[in-house]
Amino acid sequence: MTNYYKYLENPIYQVVSEVAEEKGIQAYAIGGVVRDIFLNRSSKDIDIVVIGSGIQLAKSVAKKLSPSLNVNVYKNFGTAQFTYHDIVVEFVGARKESYDRNSRKPHVEDGTLQDDLNRRDFTINAMGIALNGEQKGALIDVFHGLDDLKKKLIRTPLDPDITFSDDPLRMMRAIRFASQLHFQIVPETFEAIVRNAPRLEIISRERIADEFNKILLSPQPSVGIQLLDQAGLLQQFLPELIALKGIESINGKSHKDNYLHTLEVVDKIAMVSNNLFLLWAALLHDIAKPRTKRFDEQMGWTFHGHEFLGSKMIPEIFRRLKLPCNEKLKYVQKIVALHLRPQALVDGCVTDSAVRRLLFEAGDDIDDLMLLCEADITSKNPVKVRNYLTNFQLVRKKFVEVEEKDQIRNWRPPIDGDLIMKTFHLSPSIVVGEIKTAVCNAILDGEIGNNYEEAYQKMLKVGQEMGLSVQS
Repeated sequence: MTNYYKYLENPIYQVVSEVAEEKGIQAYAIGGVVRDIFLNRSSKDIDIVVIGSGIQLAKSVAKKLSPSLNVNVYKNFGTAQFTYHDIVVEFVGARKESYDRNSRKPHVEDGTLQDDLNRRDFTINAMGIALNGEQKGALIDVFHGLDDLKKKLIRTPLDPDITFSDDPLRMMRAIRFASQLHFQIVPETFEAIVRNAPRLEIISRERIADEFNKILLSPQPSVGIQLLDQAGLLQQFLPELIALKGIESINGKSHKDNYLHTLEVVDKIAMVSNNLFLLWAALLHDIAKPRTKRFDEQMGWTFHGHEFLGSKMIPEIFRRLKLPCNEKLKYVQKIVALHLRPQALVDGCVTDSAVRRLLFEAGDDIDDLMLLCEADITSKNPVKVRNYLTNFQLVRKKFVEVEEKDQIRNWRPPIDGDLIMKTFHLSPSIVVGEIKTAVCNAILDGEIGNNYEEAYQKMLKVGQEMGLSVQS
C-alpha cells in the first residue's frame, strides 16, 4: 500500500499528527489538499477532519506551532481555523448535514468519517489521507475520486439532485472546476445541474460572483461560461451576456455573433493577463451592442455609441453582483469606454493630438487598454488581423514618442481651479470648469506648450473672452 503521508510536505501535518496521537484521536487531511497532490498543485488551504473535537485539536496544534497564534472558533459548526505562514488551516469534527429547502445553511450533527465524506461536493474532493494511527499515510477514497481525477471527470459522491438542491452553489463550483482543470462533468451530474438551476436564486450574489471570478481567472474562461449558459445558470445573474447571442441578417448583410466574439476576446486576454478586472472589461466591452444595434441600407449593421452606453451599464451589473464599486469599477468603465479609440487611431491619422488625448484619458491603464484592443481583433482573415496588429504596434511606438516628449500620462494641467477662481475672483462654478477645460484642450491639441507660463496666458485669454476681469 502506498504511504501518501510523504506527499504532505508542510510541517503543519507533522504537528497535527503528533498532537492527534497524543490525544488519542484520529485526524485526516481531506478535500482539496489531497486532490492537489495528484494534480501536482500547491494548496494554500488545509482541511483537517477529526473524529472528535476539531476545535480542541485546532487550539492544541496552534499552541504547539506558536503560543501567540490566534484561533478563530465557530462553535455552531464545530469548526476552528488559523493562518500560519500564509496557509489557512481549518479543523472540523466529522459531521453529517441536513438542509432546509430554502437555505444552504446545514443542520449539523456529529458523524463518522463516512458521514463527512458523504457531504463532500465531488468525488475528487472526497478523498482523505490518515495523519496518525495504524492507517497513517493511507488514502481514504470510498468514492473512487482518484479514478475520476485520472479520467478528468467531475461527479458527485451521492445523488447529484440531492447534492445540488442542498447547496446550489455546488453547481457553480462544478463548472468552476471544469473550467479551471479542463475536466468533463459527467452527464448525469450535468443533467442534475440543469434540473436544479433555478435553485441558484437562494445563493447570495457575493458567492455567485466569487465562483464566477474564479471561472474568469481559469486558463480558458469560455469553457466555464459556455457551461453556465448551457446549464441555465448564466442568465440568472448576467442576462446581458446572453442578450449578445445570435446573428441577424437583412438583405444579405449580417453581423457577427457578439456572444461568441466576446468569449474569444476573454480567452485571448486570459492568455496574456491574470488581471481580474481587465477580464471583466473584456467580458463587458460589447455589452451594449444589443441596445445600440441598427441597420443601415448602405453601411449594414451598426452599433454606434455602444462603448459609451456599455460603460454606463457597468455600475448596475457590479451592484447586482456585489462587485467592488470603487476604483475597480471606474477602471472597467474606463477601459470599456475607450476600447474603440486605439482602433480609430489605426483607421485614421495618428496625430500627436489624438495620442495625447488618449494617453491623458487612459493614464497608467493604457497598456491594459491596448491588450484589450489587440484581443478584440477576432477576424478570421489572417491578412486583416496581421495588418491591424502591425498598426497597433505603430500606435504603441507613437505612445512612447509622445510620452517622452510631452509627459502627458497621468498629467495634471499646470493651472488648477483654485488659481482660476483667485485670478478672476470667482466662486466654484461651471465657468471655472470651462476655463480649465479650455486650457487643458489647448495643451492636448498642441496649441500651447505643457508649461505654466503658456497655460497661464491661455487662461487669461479665455477668461477675457468670457468677459471676466483679472483681480489685482
